[in-house]
Amino acid sequence: MVKYTDLNKQYIAGVWRDGTGKTVYQDKNPYNQEVVTEIKMASQKDIDEAYESAKRVQKQWEKVSAFDKSEVLTRAVQIMKNRREELVELLMIESGSSILKANVEIDFCISITNEAASYPMRMGGEIVPSLVPGKENRLFRRPLGVLGVISPFNFPMYLSMRSVATALGAGNGVVLKPDEQTAMSGGTVLGKIFEEAGIPEGLFNVVIPSIEEVGDGFVEHPIPRMISFTGSTEVGKHIGELCGRNVKKVALELGGNNALIILEDADIDRAVNSAIFGKFMHNGQICMAINRIIVHKNIHDQFIEKFIAAAKNIKVGDPKDKENMIGPLINPGAVERILGEIEKAKSQGAKVVLEGKVEGSIIHPTILTSNTNDVATAKNEMFGPVVTVIPFSTEEEAIKICNDTQYGLSGAVHAGSIEKGVEIALQLETGMVHINDQSVNDEPLIAFGGEKQSGIGRFGGRWSLDEFTTFQWISAQNRHREYPF
Repeated sequence: MVKYTDLNKQYIAGVWRDGTGKTVYQDKNPYNQEVVTEIKMASQKDIDEAYESAKRVQKQWEKVSAFDKSEVLTRAVQIMKNRREELVELLMIESGSSILKANVEIDFCISITNEAASYPMRMGGEIVPSLVPGKENRLFRRPLGVLGVISPFNFPMYLSMRSVATALGAGNGVVLKPDEQTAMSGGTVLGKIFEEAGIPEGLFNVVIPSIEEVGDGFVEHPIPRMISFTGSTEVGKHIGELCGRNVKKVALELGGNNALIILEDADIDRAVNSAIFGKFMHNGQICMAINRIIVHKNIHDQFIEKFIAAAKNIKVGDPKDKENMIGPLINPGAVERILGEIEKAKSQGAKVVLEGKVEGSIIHPTILTSNTNDVATAKNEMFGPVVTVIPFSTEEEAIKICNDTQYGLSGAVHAGSIEKGVEIALQLETGMVHINDQSVNDEPLIAFGGEKQSGIGRFGGRWSLDEFTTFQWISAQNRHREYPF
C-alpha cells in the first residue's frame, strides 16, 4: 500500500493544490521542533471556492441512495483499519501523540465513522396527527446543507472526524479547517481517506488558511448553515457570537476544568490508577482531562503519597518509544504558559509536592496541593501534565468546590458504592460524570458535551444526527377544507 502524499496541500473541489494565501506555514514536530513540511496557506478566495464546491455537490449527494452513502463511509472505516500504522505515525510526528494515544484516537475515528455509516438509513420522517380534518402532517428529516468544521490540535484526527463523518452521513457537504499545527493529521489526511473511499469530488474540502489573513471569513461565509467548533472557550464565545449575528446553527465543544472527587470510603488504589490516566493521558492536553482532584481530608495524605509514587513511574520522552506515555506539549509557548501558571499558584499559597522537570517541550508530571480552589492551577485549565489536589471535609463542600468554575464538561467520582457516586454526580454542574473511573471517556453512541462555558450541543449517536440535520414540515390537505372567510 502506497503512503499518502501531498498532505501539505489544500483539498478544494476535488483537487490537491497549494493555497493562494500570502504566507507559508512551517509545520513542526512538537518533540524536536524539526520542520515536518511547509504549507502554502489558503486565502479567502480558496475558502469561497471550497464552500461553493460543497454547496454544489451537496445537492447531488443528498439524492444518492442511502445504501450508497453508507457504503462510502463503511469503506472509509476499512481504509483507516488498513492504514492504521501510517496514521499512527502521522499523529506521533505532527501532534506529539504517544503510540498508545494515537491508537486510541484511530479507534475513536473508526467507531464514530461506523456510527455515521448508519445515518443515511435513519434520515426518515414521520406522520403526525393534525388539528385540521383531512390534513396529513409529514415531517421529513433533511440535511442542513453545508457545514463548516473547525478542529483543534490535541486529538486532531478524531475531533475532525467526529463532525466530518457524521455530517457527511447525514447528507451534508463539509468544509474542514483544521488547526494549522496539525493540518495533516487533523485535516488533509481525512481528505485522502474519503477520496480513497469514493466520496463525490468537491463534497468534502479541507482548507488551511492563515487567520491573520482571512479573519472571520471562514465562519461568516454565507454558505455554511452551521459551524461545528472544538477548541478554547475564548474562541468559542467569539464564534458563537458570529453565528448568532449571522443566524447560523452552532455546536461548541469548549474547555474544561474537570474534577475527580474521591470520597472517604473510596478504594484509594483504584482512585490513584484513575487519576494517573485521567490526568496524564496525552500529557493532559485533553479537554476532558482531570484538572483538580478533590480528596476527603482523612485520606488526603495517603492518596498524595501513592499518587506521587505512581506519577514518578510514568515513562516520559520521545513519543516514538512505545514505553513513553508522556511526550511533548504542542509547542514551546505552551510550556511557558504552564510554568507561569505554576509560579502564580505558588505565590497564591499552593505547594508543589512533585516538581516536574522541563526538557524542551516536555514537562514531567507536576502535582500541587492547595487548601482552596482559588489558585491559578485550579482555577484555570492547565491543558498540560499539571494537577492540583484539594482536601474537603463534607460532601457538600466537595460538590461546592467542584462546581466553583465557569466550566462544566466532564468529571468523575470515586465512592464506596455506585449509588453514592451517582447521588453526588447528579449534583455536579457538568455534562458528563463517571463513577469509579476518570474523566476522559468518549463513546460513539453517547451524548457527548458540556454545560456552562464548556459548550453548546451534543456529539455522538442520535444526538449528532439531530445536530447536523433539520426537519421540514409538509402538510397535505386530502379533502376540501372549510375556511372562516
